[in-house]
Amino acid sequence: METTKEEYIKDLISSLENVKYIMPDDIPNIDLYMDQVTTFMDKHLKSSKRYSEDKLLTKTMINNYTKNELLPPPNKKKYSKEHMFLLIFIYYFKNILSINDIQSIFNPLTERYYKEGSSVKLETIYNEIFRLEKEQNESLTKDIVRKMTKAQEAFEGVTDQGDHDFLTTFSFISMLCFDVYMRKHMIEKMIDDCLMGESFKRSTGEVKKPETKKEVKPASKPTAKADVKTASKSTGKPVSKPASKPASKPASKPDKKITKPE
Repeated sequence: METTKEEYIKDLISSLENVKYIMPDDIPNIDLYMDQVTTFMDKHLKSSKRYSEDKLLTKTMINNYTKNELLPPPNKKKYSKEHMFLLIFIYYFKNILSINDIQSIFNPLTERYYKEGSSVKLETIYNEIFRLEKEQNESLTKDIVRKMTKAQEAFEGVTDQGDHDFLTTFSFISMLCFDVYMRKHMIEKMIDDCLMGESFKRSTGEVKKPETKKEVKPASKPTAKADVKTASKSTGKPVSKPASKPASKPASKPDKKITKPE
């Protein structure tokens, strides 16, 4: 039985509802070793995998996050509950933002709220963000239905059913991509203006724009031609052979015309 457009929309919405989030109470109150961290993430975020073999969080990823100062180093090879909060944020952010942008967000976050005695705890921040995201589900569902309806109306003049179905799908994907593009552009502008702007840096004295490492080109080796010129200047005489060739090499014999005996 062929699936109708209405049923297809319901299936899309249902797929969003099936994506599971890590609830605050799910996160252990004890410190975890690296293997325990990756196992926990695989168990609780497997619904967000596109393919079963996809890796959600690996040891290499976690080590790179620590190396790039997105994640504070573990304490005696153990990761705390606060580490888990940060890793979950990184997991969602890295699908949209560059590592440099995430670093610009996480530098003040960890500097202000990761340490003990901070005015607001990371757990409080995670709980509030989780609550806000749950509230968005309903508005997100309505927006998807509206976009799909617009896509279906875009090519009403196309009579071929196959062409119409393809163009409807293409229109729907394009609208979603444009939405993501605009939101990403807005996020990047907020990072540049609010987290990397001069006023923010003056007020905190902590956050700096990540410096881009300049590529250092190796010094070029002197060529044989350069050696010839140097030799010419030092002796005042023209040099017939490149300096790089060994002097002991025998001179080539003049070409002779060899004829076969008749």
